[in-house]
Amino acid sequence: MPEPVLTMLSLPPLSLYIHIPWCVRKCPYCDFNSHQSDTELPESEYIDALIQDLNADAELAQGRPLGSIFFGGGTPSLFSAAAIGRILDHAERRIGFASDIEITLEANPGTFEQARFTDYRRAGVNRLSIGIQSFADQQLQALGRIHDAKAALKAVDTARRAGFDNLNLDIMHGLPGQSIEAAMNDLDTALSFAPEHFSWYQLTIERNTVFYTKPPTLPLEDTLADIQDIGHQRLLDAGFSRYEVSAYHRGPKARHNINYWQFGDYLGIGAGAHSKITQPEHNVIFRQWKTRQPEHYLAAHNTPARLKNPYAAGREELTAAMLPLEFLINGLRLSDGCPSEYFSQRTGLAGDALEPQWQQLLERDLVTPRHERLAATAFGQRFLNDVLSAYGD
Repeated sequence: MPEPVLTMLSLPPLSLYIHIPWCVRKCPYCDFNSHQSDTELPESEYIDALIQDLNADAELAQGRPLGSIFFGGGTPSLFSAAAIGRILDHAERRIGFASDIEITLEANPGTFEQARFTDYRRAGVNRLSIGIQSFADQQLQALGRIHDAKAALKAVDTARRAGFDNLNLDIMHGLPGQSIEAAMNDLDTALSFAPEHFSWYQLTIERNTVFYTKPPTLPLEDTLADIQDIGHQRLLDAGFSRYEVSAYHRGPKARHNINYWQFGDYLGIGAGAHSKITQPEHNVIFRQWKTRQPEHYLAAHNTPARLKNPYAAGREELTAAMLPLEFLINGLRLSDGCPSEYFSQRTGLAGDALEPQWQQLLERDLVTPRHERLAATAFGQRFLNDVLSAYGD
């Protein structure tokens, strides 16, 4: 049976992800493309490379302004505000910004001072995501973090005094040896700062990490479940709403992440960064990824280009058979799911491409009827892997 023809009805929104790959120290639980650096960072050279990378990909914007930018890592706050400002200025000139653009920078406690945070704000960053993880020294040591509880407390206060009024705090739970009381102490301390947004999630052991080869002793399953349930209720009581599996908001939602979850487009620049791009005129949706090792990325512009962008390491077109899972794998993480029309608009497929699996999942109370929204039920969100397995691995 021939594969359906993709007919794109409209271009989705566009975001930009900028990867800064260096850290002071690689954490034992981290499986991101981050690299410990014991020498002075090649800040200026790396920004030069980012600018060339963006120039090579700029035509993929197809006239769309950027609705959000996210500096991730690694530890982006190791770079100066001048460097961050330089790439932001170039992105605005080269592609353009939406009038209400959200610009997020990830920061770790201990890698900044108040003057630097004030300068980030002046450079255009209007949202901070601080990787606190815990406010307890014992837990921070177990996680291999470079900061202590005092630095974590100071980080949030510093961000507020620097003028940031859109703040995300990254808090982990289910940490080695963590009790329910200790987990709630972390949450209560974080709540005392009245952040606009929380990323609150359980530590998971990922492949290619130190914790995978040398697993720590984690709380028992019953304790993990109690931490999740009690903490969730505590966040609701504090006025937060959960809109994604591990995302809570009382202020603005994370616009950049929502664009990912709703199958929007994004350009990725920097070592190991990924892009997802729609090209209606070619009936194509593709993913692209950049050279992963920082030293290879920095040298890429001096090597013969295998693709249009010399920083690109590979590209994959998404077939019609792949698109239902690609769309749902993140969309169903949202508590309210996605508007049903997004599926056709952003995949080029008719809604019937989700059948007969959707009907089977509906009969098991794992999803809701798809005429208005594509969403998992509360029961289905607890078993998302089962839901997604209906559309392939």
